[in-house]
Amino acid sequence: MQVKGNIKIIKAYIAGPGLQKVIAVGALIVLYLFFSFFGNHFFTLDTFVSILDSSYYIGFMAIGITFVIITGGIDLSAGTVMVGSALIGGVAYNVWKFPIALCLVVVMFSAVLFGVFNGILVGKLGLPPFIATLGTQFISLGYCSVIAKVQTQTYPSLNSPDGWFKQLVYKNNGFPMGAVWLALSFLLAWVLLNKTVLGRYTYAIGSNEEAVELSGIKSSSWKVLVYIVNGLFCGFAGIIYAATYSSITPQTGNGQEMYAIAACVIGGTSLAGGIGSLSGTILGVFVISVLKTGLLSMSLPVQWQQVLIGVVVLLAVLMDVIRSRKAKKA
Repeated sequence: MQVKGNIKIIKAYIAGPGLQKVIAVGALIVLYLFFSFFGNHFFTLDTFVSILDSSYYIGFMAIGITFVIITGGIDLSAGTVMVGSALIGGVAYNVWKFPIALCLVVVMFSAVLFGVFNGILVGKLGLPPFIATLGTQFISLGYCSVIAKVQTQTYPSLNSPDGWFKQLVYKNNGFPMGAVWLALSFLLAWVLLNKTVLGRYTYAIGSNEEAVELSGIKSSSWKVLVYIVNGLFCGFAGIIYAATYSSITPQTGNGQEMYAIAACVIGGTSLAGGIGSLSGTILGVFVISVLKTGLLSMSLPVQWQQVLIGVVVLLAVLMDVIRSRKAKKA
């Protein structure tokens, strides 16, 4: 009986995100050691800070997208919503002359509105998430550029009177404040996903939406809420993106969501839905960040960086497919 019980535990572990999280930890260690030996000045404090800097906006997006993927959905608009919301915030600062604090509220509000829009398309109108969010990607890409009149928007520099927001959310006397906010956002998302009704229904919808409906729960309303949560974290990503890059260029952002989706899958979140964890997602974010920073330290052309990151994404999806097959056999 004990042996059978142990076998069941092992099978459940393989079926869940646990094994892939272990693999993600191993990949993170191997990549860090590899680039430390073969990269140029990789094993330094400055490089470590660079890894953190490149993980912030990807991390915020990935946290929100984790909720969506667990429901069995996807969000292809997160990158353009992130940049587009930051662009509208820049218009509020440069053209509408809003105080910088109110501009940050505009960034959050814009991203949440796009989240509501995605939620209505997927939850209420029943559009496939892939098609719905692909449409939102183009809408956010174009509409935000129209508001900005296709003009690059700039945020105040770190040393200017309005640069306090960068010290608050990005970097203060060299201290990576972004890491603090990412950790706080992780804790908030973890509570939502693991300790609330929203989290339970998120997993339930991804596991068996039909059973959820038969139990009398309106899954459509909960899907809307999940996409709103995703929009909220895209807003956080937009603020940290503005703090990091200062200049926001119209017609950009598409493709950034792929890093976040890859991070989710690397961390064990199943594209089939019903399985995933935020701790795994954060591991995946750092795998992507170490890979990007490490390839730069080896002076590899950008084209080859994209190729290798694409290979990592394909391997992560392949691992997800293999895990799903093993789960069905179990």
